[in-house]
Amino acid sequence: MSLASEAEAVEQAYAEWQRSVAGVLAKSRRVDAAELGPEPQKLLETVTYDGVTVAPLYSPRDERPEQTLPGSFPYVRGVDAHRDVNAGWLVSAQFGTASAADTNRTILDALENGVSAIWLKAGLGGVSVDSVDDLNSALEGVLLDLAPLTLDAGAEASAAARAILALLDARAEAGDGVSDRASIRINLGTAPLTSSFSGAADVELTEAVELAVAADARAESVRAITVDGTAFHNAGAGDAEELGAAVAAGLEYLRALTADGDLTIGAALAQLAFRYSATDDQFQTIAKFRAARLVWARIAQVCGASDFGGAPQHAVTSAAMMAQRDPWVNMLRTTLAAFGAGVGGADAVTVLPFDVALADGTLGVSKSFSSRIARNTQLLLLEESHLGRVLDPSAGSWYVEDLTQQIAATAWEFFQEIEAAGGYLAALEAGIVSDRIAATKAKRDSDIAHRKTTVTGVNEFPNLGETPLSAEAVEPGQSVARYAAAFEALRDRSDAFLASGGARPTALLAPLGSVAEHNVRTTFASNLLASGGIDAVNPGPLEVGAEAISAAVKASGATVAVLCGTDKRYGESAAAAVAELRAAGITKVLLAGPEKAVGDAAGDSRPDGFLTARIDAVSALTELLDFIETGSSK
Repeated sequence: MSLASEAEAVEQAYAEWQRSVAGVLAKSRRVDAAELGPEPQKLLETVTYDGVTVAPLYSPRDERPEQTLPGSFPYVRGVDAHRDVNAGWLVSAQFGTASAADTNRTILDALENGVSAIWLKAGLGGVSVDSVDDLNSALEGVLLDLAPLTLDAGAEASAAARAILALLDARAEAGDGVSDRASIRINLGTAPLTSSFSGAADVELTEAVELAVAADARAESVRAITVDGTAFHNAGAGDAEELGAAVAAGLEYLRALTADGDLTIGAALAQLAFRYSATDDQFQTIAKFRAARLVWARIAQVCGASDFGGAPQHAVTSAAMMAQRDPWVNMLRTTLAAFGAGVGGADAVTVLPFDVALADGTLGVSKSFSSRIARNTQLLLLEESHLGRVLDPSAGSWYVEDLTQQIAATAWEFFQEIEAAGGYLAALEAGIVSDRIAATKAKRDSDIAHRKTTVTGVNEFPNLGETPLSAEAVEPGQSVARYAAAFEALRDRSDAFLASGGARPTALLAPLGSVAEHNVRTTFASNLLASGGIDAVNPGPLEVGAEAISAAVKASGATVAVLCGTDKRYGESAAAAVAELRAAGITKVLLAGPEKAVGDAAGDSRPDGFLTARIDAVSALTELLDFIETGSSK
């Protein structure tokens, strides 16, 4: 078949698919297919928070030019052409919140059980950096040529850097057996520019530059600066916004590093590493890490140093997606995130413990258990699923390649907006970055509140039977805009209500008609109410005019009721049912369904509100809790 004939066949197949889509949509919408226009498939498209359009189908029509191999500019397929496919990406874990001796035992145990990179908390809240002794004690027996080290020392990064460099010198002088000093990979972890956005304690930019100059002179492979995109993600940024802001910060670092001529542009590029968040949207995460490399490679190219454009990437599973309620679901979220980051080509991946959003011990499990689950999540992907055996396995996927390019283009647009404002620091001061991210956060919060976006175990399929959380259970000092926060605040109110009164806030379901008639809406109402911590009492089908409603109200003790049935049943019985509920003592009657279902009902026979899939559930449930709490206090 000739290329022309093949292209024609592709177009014909796509046109046939379009006609099929039109037929299905026309039937479901009860319209004529011609009314859907020439591109009915656009009704099935979704748009991400960055404005990237995801099509319902990808075909050879969406094919893009093949990318270069891993290790070659623009590094879309990975920065390391020689990565050990038997090992895959580096399995990173966090350490350092205990004493130096305990930290050392934990690190050695983790290294023996699959961890291959160390992320060490030092300074305030971590291993002391007042002398080399504590750091040496924490890292005793750790072979840094086999397990790369990243420091997290915040404002004490300079002291931590001096301590680790002194440790390297002492080991070299003592003869540590490392002939190739460049095989020792250290990241000093300074992040002043992204910390200035998040408010985290860090060194000044001038200190970071000084450390970078010192690191460049080392025989070991030492990078001084981490461009921490998680700062933007944790504030609510979309994926392209996270990349665009991070790249802008990276360019600001390059300007500072080369300003006085201490470092060449190549040396400056070699001082940067990137850290990004990985979410449970696996394809979005895969494309995000590929796009991040593409965008940064373009910066290196414009700077005239394309060969240095392959900066390492450290993926951290999203802290924002972690829920406090039904936290066991977090294991699934982090598995998807680790999968996406690993397949997307991240050089190192850190999986946060599933209970990271809660204080230690809240769930009755040890910290070592949580850490082991986090570590083994990656080991299952690497050693049992063999995901590291192929570099960039998503290459050539029409969907992933298109998504990669769209995310990269959108990130570049945001980067250009920041540059047009005078660069990263100027844009930060002008509020451009924070305003843009705040708008995205508001849109996401609205989608979650309206339950367009599902957070399993929180705004959908909540478990009211789980153990209530105490006020002390919530991890203090968190500055992460967690997706579940608004609904979890409602659950916190329910827990407080339970603690003070011995029972949760309650609403009576008033099912009308047979089970087949009301089941859909009783299920919907129960799920909705439970997401706000309200226990729905379902007495079964209630017949209007037979004292059944009065008896159900008395047995439940509720002051709120929700009518559940079909629209047809509402037309026949809703007005009478509302009147009976009010006569029995219910002071607020809601109807599961649209307002139009009760027609012209007025006065005491009209429901006080309507529960549909389109409502702002957070707002509605807040009002309902206010009503129940006020009523119970009288």
